[in-house]
Amino acid sequence: MDSIDTFASLLLEEAKRFLELAGEASEEEGVNANLHASIVLAFCALEAHVNAVSDEMALQKGLTAHEKSILLEREVRLDNGQYKLKNDLKMHRLEDRILFLFARFTKSTLDKDAPWWAKLKVSLKVRNQISHPKDVTTLTKKDVETSIQSIVDCLDALYQAIYGRRLPAAARGLQSKMTF
Repeated sequence: MDSIDTFASLLLEEAKRFLELAGEASEEEGVNANLHASIVLAFCALEAHVNAVSDEMALQKGLTAHEKSILLEREVRLDNGQYKLKNDLKMHRLEDRILFLFARFTKSTLDKDAPWWAKLKVSLKVRNQISHPKDVTTLTKKDVETSIQSIVDCLDALYQAIYGRRLPAAARGLQSKMTF
């Protein structure tokens, strides 16, 4: 397992552990802190997994500069009449990158009617409210459970579609293997 894969898995386990700690906390302050940590780490894990898969897929031959741009989040510019990949950062929405991975590297497109996709879209909005606050956002344990489960289900679907195997953490669901 590559180091980014290991790190991505670690982030997911940490997110699940903070969710467990939120359930064990006796004071609202502790509950909230653990829920915030959990959801932020869960999305860090999702992005790390998507980056790892994207980096691997970018090694394939026959990709256009624009396809590599999406995978590697790098800028494409017209240079001397040809599109060239540059080292400048070019961010793409996470959900667009996930859709691209399914469309380009699997035999079928992502099923947007899958329950986890709708839950992931809602969870992204919740994450954005926490990451880019414009108002006070109150999380519930259920919100974070739904978010983490949608992330696990997304990654499991991605792994099955691209690699033909399940995401190892999928079998544990929301249960962390960490004990801190």
